[in-house]
Amino acid sequence: MRRTALLFAGLLCAYALTVGLEAEGASRFAGDEPHVLLAAQSLMEDGNLDVADDLREYVYLDFQPAPVRAIGKAREGRLYEPVGIGLPILTAPAFALGGATAVGLLLAAVAALAISLGYRLALRVVPDPWALGAAVAVGLSPPVLVHATAVLPELCAGAALAGAALLALRQGERVSRRETFALFALLGLLPWLGLKFVPAGLVVGVFAARILWRARRRLLAVGGTELATFSLAFFFGINQGIYGGPTPYTANLEGRGPTGAEGLPEHLERAPRLVSLFMDPGLGLLRWAPVLVLVFAGLFFLVRSSRGGLARGLPGVREIERAAGLCAAVAGVQLLVAVFLAPSIAGGAFPPRHLVAVIPLLVPLVAWGLRHVPRAGVALALITVAISLWLTLDTAFGDGSLLPSS
Repeated sequence: MRRTALLFAGLLCAYALTVGLEAEGASRFAGDEPHVLLAAQSLMEDGNLDVADDLREYVYLDFQPAPVRAIGKAREGRLYEPVGIGLPILTAPAFALGGATAVGLLLAAVAALAISLGYRLALRVVPDPWALGAAVAVGLSPPVLVHATAVLPELCAGAALAGAALLALRQGERVSRRETFALFALLGLLPWLGLKFVPAGLVVGVFAARILWRARRRLLAVGGTELATFSLAFFFGINQGIYGGPTPYTANLEGRGPTGAEGLPEHLERAPRLVSLFMDPGLGLLRWAPVLVLVFAGLFFLVRSSRGGLARGLPGVREIERAAGLCAAVAGVQLLVAVFLAPSIAGGAFPPRHLVAVIPLLVPLVAWGLRHVPRAGVALALITVAISLWLTLDTAFGDGSLLPSS
């Protein structure tokens, strides 16, 4: 645990250094960020999420010099924007204490926690120094570094997913009632952060429920599932009252659906994104985080281990395959969401936004690849950290900004 604490502290310091850097032009925030902050401010000052008066009075000028235009449609004179409920509620106390800077520091702590949990998952696959090295390289990669203080829900969801996955794997060793309900409570938080995280959470939930069912703890499995289901049902009910529909997307401006496409054919036409999300020269994940090439090496070793039947002959291999397999499955489902359901690849944030939530769960696969190809892995890690350093210094002292599209 000492190394985990040191990792958390080191990442928190690194992330805190990026608070206040320009995201786009001369603005610290871009995309949905100022809208989340407006909702958080309204929640603390007015006790609601209606930002109509805040936009009229230009209160966003306290943290955003660029004009902020409504992204939702007014309903009965009120404006509830489709940024969701969870993140404004999470960040509102910090905003009340220290404004946008305090929000950035809070989210930096959550991001450091997410990567630290990814490190704990990696220790179930490989020992140190490979697990720690992978966590540091991934944690300092540009997508994580920029999203760490962005007022977006991705790494909050990443912390919930990584924590739930870790608790689910622990159920295979010793069933704990307290940990079971903590696991399903974390999964219950996902819809509040964004419906796009629910499919990935469903993978963890099914995995955990199967373990409990096989351990003849069926009442516990049913109780945990009902906890997560109740959270989802409550989420739909609250949204019905606020947005006039079961999800925040009901408040989207006319003509804008939640996925930006209509019908199955239009969604299937997005299949080329499967390559673009990784290889696009400007938006691809591997362009900004070359160390994640090791994910494919980790997947190769996972498949080879599973097909070779090593778990039957070597003690502990089954647990390694189970941990790596769960992380791979969660990441795979989120990849499908990013390919076919996300309105865009970048999503108004550092790319690829819709994969950031599962980056903490890629740490075990990166660590497995790093162990088997250490020289290439170290080189990729150094290149990744160098890109982050260049991006940060160019934003802080040059004419650049954190978002590559700016």
